[in-house]
Amino acid sequence: MDDLAGFLRTRRARVVPAAAGIAIDSRRRVAGLRREEVAHLSGVSVDYYVRLEQGRATQPSEQVLDALARVLGLDETEREHLDRLARRRRRRTKAPAGRVRPELVRVLDLVAGAPAMIMDHRMDVLAGNRLAGLLFGRPMPGLNTARHLFLEEDERGLYADWETCTLDVVGHLRLSAGKYPDDPRLASLIGELAMGSERFRRLWARADVRARTHGRKSYRHPLVGLLDLHQENFVLPDQTGLELVTLSAAPGTPAEDGLRLLAGLDQG
Repeated sequence: MDDLAGFLRTRRARVVPAAAGIAIDSRRRVAGLRREEVAHLSGVSVDYYVRLEQGRATQPSEQVLDALARVLGLDETEREHLDRLARRRRRRTKAPAGRVRPELVRVLDLVAGAPAMIMDHRMDVLAGNRLAGLLFGRPMPGLNTARHLFLEEDERGLYADWETCTLDVVGHLRLSAGKYPDDPRLASLIGELAMGSERFRRLWARADVRARTHGRKSYRHPLVGLLDLHQENFVLPDQTGLELVTLSAAPGTPAEDGLRLLAGLDQG
C-alpha cells in the first residue's frame, strides 16, 4: 500500500530548490530537487540514494534517515512515517482486532452535549453516543467516515469544509498504511476509495501523511444548520489503533445551541 521509494520521490518533488540553497535557471525542468542534489545535501552517495528510490537499498541508518528528513523538510509526523517505512521489512505490526470493551461504550454515553465516537485506524466507527448518531443521521457501528466522505457525501453535503476534510482523511489513511501494511481490510478500503473517487486518487498520489489530533470541524446539518465544532482525538491506552473522538461546541456559540436543538429533536 505504501513504500519508502515512493514516499522519497514525492517528498523530493515538493522541495523548492532555492530553499535548499540551490541556484536554478530557466533551463531547469525538474520539479523539486534532483536525486543527486538530495544525495549531496544528505551526505550519501548518489548510487545509494538512487537505490533507495528504486527500492533496492538495504535498511538505511538513523543518521541517513535524519539527513534525508532534514533535506526534504519533513515534519515530525512525516519523519516517523519515513522511519516506519524504512524499518517495516524487519518489523511487521499486526492490525488491531477492532473490538471495543463494553466499559468504553458506557463512557461514550457519559459524554453529554457532544457527539463522541470510538474509531479505528481504518476510520471505521466502532461505537458512538446518541448525538453522534444524530449528527451523521445513521447508526454509528458500520459507518466508515472515509467512505462516507468520499463516496456518499460531497462539498454540498454534511461536511462544510469538505475539501479540508479530504486532505485530513487521506493523510490519516496514508499513515495507517505505513503502520499496518499487511492489513487486507485497509487495502480493500483504499482500493474502493480509489476506484470510486477521482479526488481520492489525486490526493493519494501525493503521499501526504497527517496525524489526527485536534482541530476545527464544520458540519452542515440538514435540520439544525451549520455546526462549527472542535474535534479532539484521544488515543486509547491498551487499545492499539483506537481513538476516542469528541466534537464539542464552544460555550455560548450558535453551535452549542445547534447541538442542544439536535439532542432535543430526538426527544420529541
